[in-house]
Amino acid sequence: MTAHLDLTSDSTSDSELKDILFADICDRLATHGYVVLHNVLAQPMLQQLLDGITGLAEEDFKSAAIGRQQDQQVVESIRRDKICWLNESVEFAKAYFDWSEELRLAVNRYLYLGLFDQEAMLAYYAPGAFYKRHLDAFRGQTNRKLTSILYLNPDWQPSHGGELLMYEGDETTPFQVVEPRFGTMVIFLSELFPHEVSLSHHDRYSLTSWYRINDGMPGH
Repeated sequence: MTAHLDLTSDSTSDSELKDILFADICDRLATHGYVVLHNVLAQPMLQQLLDGITGLAEEDFKSAAIGRQQDQQVVESIRRDKICWLNESVEFAKAYFDWSEELRLAVNRYLYLGLFDQEAMLAYYAPGAFYKRHLDAFRGQTNRKLTSILYLNPDWQPSHGGELLMYEGDETTPFQVVEPRFGTMVIFLSELFPHEVSLSHHDRYSLTSWYRINDGMPGH
């Protein structure tokens, strides 16, 4: 299931196109719980993100941990990516955060999810990195409600690996394989879909946002 929209149409304004896009995203979330989108963000925004990300220093990244709060620990048998947290003050990500805020408001308007805010994380997978099957949120135990992942990998090839594998329940065969191509975005309900990142054979970047509800529990 993939959403395709002609963002270059001369007969429809940018505002109207965005309204159509957000309505389509919400419809697919309501029906299927997830949506995969291609070239949904403008190329200048994607290029600005890529330039900013590749300009970060090595010390801006840290080894990713698993667990919550004081229980967090680095377990390389489960995940080997490195991460860098981003926020609205990061100049190269401002346009992305503006778009993400519009998405948050649209989802609340259409689906009444009560999304309160978001946290955003850049992930870098060096060759040999992976992230085993996991859930972004467990029912009743976290305030993460919606996940979006944007891929920023120009000239991605199947030999590069690093695909996102999405599962339903306890199934062992993925129902969806998302290639981490430049500009591809997947959005899904955080509690519903276990997923993993397959072994990467090439430098791989993704920008993940978790949209949270204000349930009185601390974020993680």
